Amino acid sequence: MKRVRINAGKVGLVFKKGDYVRVLTKGVHWMGWNCNVKVYDLSQPINVMPIAIEVLLEDEKLKAMLHVVEVKDNELVVVTKNDRYNQVLTTGRYVFWKGFVTYEFTVVDLDKIYITEKINKALFSNYELNKHIRVFEVAAYEKAVLLVDDVFVKTLGGGTYRFWKNDTTIKIAKVDMRQLRLEVAGQELLTKDKAAIRINFDTLYKVVNIEKAVLENKDFEKQLYVALQLALRTYVGTYTLDELLENKTEIAKAVFEDTKTAATKLGVSIIDCGIRDVILTGEMKDIMNQVLVAQKKAQANVISRREETASTRSLLNTAKLMEENEMLYKLKEMEFVETIASKIGEITVSGNGGMVTQLKDIFAVRS
Repeated sequence: MKRVRINAGKVGLVFKKGDYVRVLTKGVHWMGWNCNVKVYDLSQPINVMPIAIEVLLEDEKLKAMLHVVEVKDNELVVVTKNDRYNQVLTTGRYVFWKGFVTYEFTVVDLDKIYITEKINKALFSNYELNKHIRVFEVAAYEKAVLLVDDVFVKTLGGGTYRFWKNDTTIKIAKVDMRQLRLEVAGQELLTKDKAAIRINFDTLYKVVNIEKAVLENKDFEKQLYVALQLALRTYVGTYTLDELLENKTEIAKAVFEDTKTAATKLGVSIIDCGIRDVILTGEMKDIMNQVLVAQKKAQANVISRREETASTRSLLNTAKLMEENEMLYKLKEMEFVETIASKIGEITVSGNGGMVTQLKDIFAVRS
């Protein structure tokens, strides 16, 4: 007989000539010399079995001491050990000891896509688990449509979405739900009077129906661009260049009204639009500059003639007042003398006749 001690946290399996005999727990045990004992740590899973597990499970005492986990082809099992993540089990059979360590086994059905199992979200970043998960990010300002096997399922708001990996196809189409700007730039057009111009047109819009925008229309932004472009071309062609420059706001309003219905069909709401730039071609720019210079010269001439007329009228009024008022005439004489005196060194006049008359005679003689 030989003596065998099994320490706490250990367990022994007794074999005789290769056949399983019994299980030994903590304590001192006696057995024959032709028996051997294989000792296992209760805190560790049984990675290699000495014989088929089916043989061991025939012992009810040993069976009660084991967790036998069967993982099918379409399953995963998430193992927690003493309430902490331990490992992920894929297809196969796994054996764990009971009692000394508390195990929990969460079975995942990979035939479905939604993660409904009670799994701590912090574990999703673990590589062993993460490689079995598909992750989609939708920003706070976005919405997305979820397509499963190319069939619309629902609309997703902002957040992180995880699905199990399998043969099911999952797609999401995201759309920015903020106010957006669309520029119809560099449109080369002809006005009613055949002037070649280039127009930059800006539009503010917002997606209001993501299902209609994404599922019912292909490239809804391009379609909105074309609708605005066509409406703009239609209205510009009905105005002369001068009318176009004067009525930019009215044209923008007309384009807005014309494209509003088309935008609604695209799931979009147009908020505002307007002509940002009207750019003339090189030749047309020279012509317009010449017209502008001519207009400004004409305006300057009109102003000059108006000032001359006003000056003449003022002189006439002054002359009439001097004719009717002798004192005013004398004051004007003094002003006249003062002006002449500031420019001439010396002038001699006699007491005969008025001063203004004598000065007139002097200048007449000199001339």
